[in-house]
Amino acid sequence: MLDWKNLYSPKRLGAENRVEAEPDAIRNPYQRDYDRLIFSSPFRRLQNKTQVFPLPGSIFVHNRLTHSLEVACVGRSIGSIIGQRIAKEYGKDDEDFQRFYNYELGSVIAAACLAHDIGNPPFGHSGEKAISAYFKNLSAEETAILKAQVSENQYSDLIHFEGNANGLRLLTHPFNENSEGGMRLTYTTIASMIKYPCEASAGHDKTNLHKKKYGFFDSEKHTFQKIVSEFNLISISTEQIAYARHPFVYLVEAADDICYQIIDWEDAYRLKIISLEKAIDGLLTFFPAEGVLTQSKVKSTVEKIVDSNQKIAYLRATIINMLLDNCAQVFWNNRQQILAGEYKKSLTDDLSPEIAVPFNKLKDISIKEIYNYRSVVEIELAGYKILGGLLEEFIPAVLYPDKPNSEKLLQLLPPQFTYQGDELYLKLQSVIDFISGMTDIYAVNLYRKIKGIALPELK
Repeated sequence: MLDWKNLYSPKRLGAENRVEAEPDAIRNPYQRDYDRLIFSSPFRRLQNKTQVFPLPGSIFVHNRLTHSLEVACVGRSIGSIIGQRIAKEYGKDDEDFQRFYNYELGSVIAAACLAHDIGNPPFGHSGEKAISAYFKNLSAEETAILKAQVSENQYSDLIHFEGNANGLRLLTHPFNENSEGGMRLTYTTIASMIKYPCEASAGHDKTNLHKKKYGFFDSEKHTFQKIVSEFNLISISTEQIAYARHPFVYLVEAADDICYQIIDWEDAYRLKIISLEKAIDGLLTFFPAEGVLTQSKVKSTVEKIVDSNQKIAYLRATIINMLLDNCAQVFWNNRQQILAGEYKKSLTDDLSPEIAVPFNKLKDISIKEIYNYRSVVEIELAGYKILGGLLEEFIPAVLYPDKPNSEKLLQLLPPQFTYQGDELYLKLQSVIDFISGMTDIYAVNLYRKIKGIALPELK
């Protein structure tokens, strides 16, 4: 059983012996994490990575960056609600405990939310699939070369590329800089974003929330174990590296689930995938027939709003508030199971019936009518083709360095992504680091150039 007092630490990865600022400093350690992320290059690149819909230019829809900022806002609220409840219930004579849970947990969740998508490749889940499929479909000769030089876990990393594991790598790997620990975030923030705390060979159990996917590459195994040891996370396997989640992960996940579900609906309206009437009707189902905020009262308020975008914005804001309160209550009601590593649901899978019904109905409609909309499918197919095309140029250059153009292709890797050693797994990772870090636009442009579809401009 975990203990609330052992779930946080201001210790920074790669700077474990450095003394953090005094408790009364203007910014607490977790606000500093947030600021480091905001100013980082991987975070900035999210502005040109697709969330769901193609980036249309004249009509605002969310990209990965705006989505992450909004998730961080919701996460801060959920974290603050839970933090204050924990402070009121436990550790009343512990000044450090009271400070963290009353004033700092919200900052932890906000920072982890900001980083939750940072490892996603161009074109989102389609990009993940493209990287995985490329390695699964190598020729027999290439597969033999690969398997002769990489471990089982390393091979699993390649054929099941995972954005969550890539996120941990981006935050903690030095990338040829003389800076151990990468961004040097606190152990607490890093632990709060490891959604699937297991290795690749364990991470395909759809019946177990902790192991549906995996959370770290073989190259980050040591880093992961340091985080696990710091908080004494609960092991759930004797044969593989697999642990129950750190409790704060549930709050980060809930903020993400709330935002993408409700805000994707808003974006679909803006792009005219669904009508104004359908958008409003779908959101009104969240409000009850009786009570303080009834469906009739909300509908009356919406009808008085002149601007159609503001009608949807009002409903979106009100529903997000309802959902975050409900998720906070679900977390609180199940806190003992969560501390024991026995809670096997996402918080949004355990909502109260009156809000679960409209939430799941909206999800079903979104899958059928929004996520399978023509332009969404087209961007997924294009992304799959583009990333696959880039890999089919760069990976053979690693496997067969003496072939024509191999050296020239690898010269295109920026200095932070080059690897000068002999280990094949790390050489391949350097290429994946480069490609997965690209924006959608950069990936398209590079694909065109190296495939001879477009010529580079002379500068």
